[in-house]
Amino acid sequence: MAGRRVEVFSLSMSVRFRGVVRREGVLIWGAEGVGEFSPFEGYGDEESAAWLAAALEAADEPYPQPVRTAVAVNCTVPAVDAERAAQTVWASNGCRTAKVKVAERGQTLADDVARVGAVRDALGPGGHVRVDANGGWSVRDAVGAICELRGFDLEYVEQPVATVEELREVRRLVDVPIAADESIRRSGDPMRVKLLEAADIAVLKVQPLGGARACLELADAVGLPVVVSSALESSVGIGFGVALAAALPSLPYACGLATSSMLTHDVTRSPLSAEEGRLPVRRVLPDDDLVAAATPDEPVTARWLARLQRCAEVLQERRG
Repeated sequence: MAGRRVEVFSLSMSVRFRGVVRREGVLIWGAEGVGEFSPFEGYGDEESAAWLAAALEAADEPYPQPVRTAVAVNCTVPAVDAERAAQTVWASNGCRTAKVKVAERGQTLADDVARVGAVRDALGPGGHVRVDANGGWSVRDAVGAICELRGFDLEYVEQPVATVEELREVRRLVDVPIAADESIRRSGDPMRVKLLEAADIAVLKVQPLGGARACLELADAVGLPVVVSSALESSVGIGFGVALAAALPSLPYACGLATSSMLTHDVTRSPLSAEEGRLPVRRVLPDDDLVAAATPDEPVTARWLARLQRCAEVLQERRG
């Protein structure tokens, strides 16, 4: 990473989301713009290297040629109470699709039913409701929960169970479409979802899968409708996800990219926020003052720079 400008950032979340209360990472400047490297804590260097490959592509290469100028997006409803879930929908700036988190540790199916029901009421009959369990159910619990929730006219259920084999089993037992997320980006072999006919929809995230071009190749190979989602990035990282979504030949579903509102502040004065349920396709450049304000203390900065260097070495080894 010698000779590049890199800046570590730490941004607080407006709501605890899957245990995350701060979103941290590194901004990397390059010939075309700025990329973001922000793998979650607990991800090893081998897995995190894909996130660095994506950041370098975003920084150094032109975005893929778009076939649309804006991307329809869903709002994301964390595992909050029913009242706050409805408020999230009402505050989503025109999003007609909502993705609702379910199967949260420490909560019950009754909590999920109340939350999804509140979202359905807030959207009205013309809106789309999808739920995301992040692999939190067993096959038996997934089938029971989906049967309970299907009355809310679910668009699909994302990653109800942990493994590809379990995903296939659930898909055969329910009549609601199944989307694969972790079974694609963390399985080590994303094509197993296609081989086992385990899903109806593929959820792609640009950083974990190594960049927009890698995702476009994967989308073509897997042959399923695609939903592009964020990995809770800043607007810089979200911009690259929007670029991927804009370049896909077909985009039948709203994408999970309207997540900048889950941060209390951003690294840019022009954050990517939904307008009439859509995000524009554009590069996002950070603001120096906001980057400086988001700089964490020295131990956190040093930890991230060391992680960046290790992942750079992994990429170098892979490239020979």
